Amino acid sequence: MTALRAPKIGALLTAMLTPFDKRGEVDHPVAARLARYLVDEGNHGLVVCGTTGEAPALSDDEKLALFATVKDAVGDRASVIAGTGGNNTRHSVEMTERVRAIGVDGVLAVVPYYNKPTQDGMLAHFGAIASATDLPVIVYNVPVRTGANILPATVVELARRHATIAGVKESSGDCAQFAEIVRTRPEGFRFWVGDDYMFLPALALGADGLVSVAAHLCAREYRDLLARFRAGDTAGAARIHVELAPLVAGLFATSSPIPVKWALGELGFPLGPCRSPLGAMPPELAERLRPLLAPFRERVDARVLAGG
Repeated sequence: MTALRAPKIGALLTAMLTPFDKRGEVDHPVAARLARYLVDEGNHGLVVCGTTGEAPALSDDEKLALFATVKDAVGDRASVIAGTGGNNTRHSVEMTERVRAIGVDGVLAVVPYYNKPTQDGMLAHFGAIASATDLPVIVYNVPVRTGANILPATVVELARRHATIAGVKESSGDCAQFAEIVRTRPEGFRFWVGDDYMFLPALALGADGLVSVAAHLCAREYRDLLARFRAGDTAGAARIHVELAPLVAGLFATSSPIPVKWALGELGFPLGPCRSPLGAMPPELAERLRPLLAPFRERVDARVLAGG
């Protein structure tokens, strides 16, 4: 059996939302309740301060405090992956070093945005992060947001050079790129697809799991999909994937995390609005999504909202 580089992280991860209170500050009690709820619903782990967590709008101190809150809330029941990467290598290394003392289970490091780094630049950037920690490092490729694509050969070379490079979160939407990484990756290297709509196609190509937005709502369905796929019931997995397609499409009909934050608010979580520069939920999209939330309303009961 293949020895995984990050055995504790799990297959189904949710990129967790960051709640804000009425003053616009991070709401730690609500974050703790949301984290526990997501784990209760079946998520194996939580990615904190990623894209969905509005990381670019948070200060270092806010991030570090949020990592601690979420880890304290879920303990050993789920993995906590800290988003420590950015477009400044020295700063990314510093943040990665600082989270070690908090007790998180791994770090997520995004391809540097705006800079448009070259492939050799990415080798140096991620290599510096990997060399600064003994925690598992997940490389996050999301070209639509960063403006740069890390190539499969670069990902695989990073994994060969650094034992702490444990996997990739791939959000390029490119099945050919997925297949090349899966085909050439070293033993134990994990592949999480980063787009909900690509979950089943990526599994078919050999992916290990998903870093999800929609699993704020449908973690139970995703766990079922994954179990069915692994058991050889591809028709059953496909049925779940297709049934969730309208929800997934709605959650990405405008800039994420605007729709999913609104959706959790509709279910009762007082998460507040997204921070500027993100805007408000479009009313027409709210009307489109509202009926799709019906199956999930009963899952969030008063005990959860009260912090029980």
